[in-house]
Amino acid sequence: MTSTVKVDNVQKVSDASNIIKKCGTTITLGASGDTIALASGASQSGFGRTGTVDWQTSSIKTSTFTAANGEGYFCNTTSGSFTVNLPAGSAGAIVSLQDYNNTFDSNALTVAPNGSEKINGGAGTINLNTEGEGITLVYIDSTVGWRSIQDNDFADQGSVFLTATGGTITTCGDFKIHTFTGPGTFSVSQISGTAAENTVGYQIVAGGGSGGTGHYGGGGGAGGFREGRNAPIDNFTASPLVANAPTNAITVTATSYPITVGGGGAASPNDTASGGNGNNSVFSTITSAGGGGGASRNCGSPGPAVTIGNNGGSGGGGTNHDPMNPSSKGTGNTPPVSPAQGFPGGAGGYGGAGGGATAAGADAPPGSPYGNVGGAGATSSITGSPVGRSGGGGGGSDTSLRSGGAGGGGTGGRNSPATAGTAGTVNTGGGGGGGSSPTVTPTSAAGAGGSGIVIIRYKFQ
Repeated sequence: MTSTVKVDNVQKVSDASNIIKKCGTTITLGASGDTIALASGASQSGFGRTGTVDWQTSSIKTSTFTAANGEGYFCNTTSGSFTVNLPAGSAGAIVSLQDYNNTFDSNALTVAPNGSEKINGGAGTINLNTEGEGITLVYIDSTVGWRSIQDNDFADQGSVFLTATGGTITTCGDFKIHTFTGPGTFSVSQISGTAAENTVGYQIVAGGGSGGTGHYGGGGGAGGFREGRNAPIDNFTASPLVANAPTNAITVTATSYPITVGGGGAASPNDTASGGNGNNSVFSTITSAGGGGGASRNCGSPGPAVTIGNNGGSGGGGTNHDPMNPSSKGTGNTPPVSPAQGFPGGAGGYGGAGGGATAAGADAPPGSPYGNVGGAGATSSITGSPVGRSGGGGGGSDTSLRSGGAGGGGTGGRNSPATAGTAGTVNTGGGGGGGSSPTVTPTSAAGAGGSGIVIIRYKFQ
């Protein structure tokens, strides 16, 4: 005879809390915080499997073994390849395998079926030989056998990235850019866990030289332009002057780096002295030299009233009261570095142009009362967009204005109508334009050099 007990709730004696509670069609076992366990040796049915495995984290496999249904294994092949034997297949059986420490590419894991059972419809073993690979297999039937329902590649390792402050900070994809338009400090508080990511990209541009004053003054030389790129970590579109790592590389540590941004050279207060040189810009071991000032010409007597173009990152342009006897032009890349940081200025006649980062200043045409255009600067996308810097200043001329080089070079002045040379653009290191008109006062006849800039770029995520 069958006995029946009919209740809605079963409660504990100690505190009358529910052990079993029925409400409508829902039966609740235990109260919040309770643990429901099967007795040792007991089995359950009716709850079903969720399609996952129980990962055996306390038993990392290093040699051949036989897997059990419902279990997942981390397999360490550091010491050599081995085999996982699958259990006898039964519909719904599931096994997962995962590369323990990214070594399957050097020592593959072999997966073997039981007897003549298949894997993905084919007879024989399979090899897991991709770094970080993991696979989940479910047994379907004798036609397909074990079917891979998930195959992944988790080789990426956890990492910390370089962290720093200083300057104006922007981002470009996975990279941060610190821009300094004046003196400051690049402070590194944390370096990357990947050593190669601690080499930073940079662009260091010195201040440009001013143009020469007086009549047909030479254009100012551009500030030295130096650029580095941490290839292959970072492949931004750089200038032709880029030094790819490890050449001239800057690898940072967790410390502070003072930044010097060079100011542009001031125009000479009189026409018996060359234009002022720009000032150096510095980051870590890299120094860019200020641009050379352009030559000046006294509007009065000949002889010592003519000066020469100064040497610098790029050289200042020359001039002379006698178009057939041009004065000396300034040399570029002074002091010498590789890749070169700039080019020489152009020779006089009248106003020779200042040198730029990628081209020499143009010579003034012999016997002609015209100056010439400044040397071209360099264009880089270190900030994410193409920007030109370090263009040379245009030379002083008679009636036609001579432009500065692309990249911030100032336009040379002219004699008629009387026009002063213009300054190089700020934070480009552009050279100032040479003066030309005797009716413009010496202190305003030539353009001052443009200030420099320092840019630092690194991977932050």
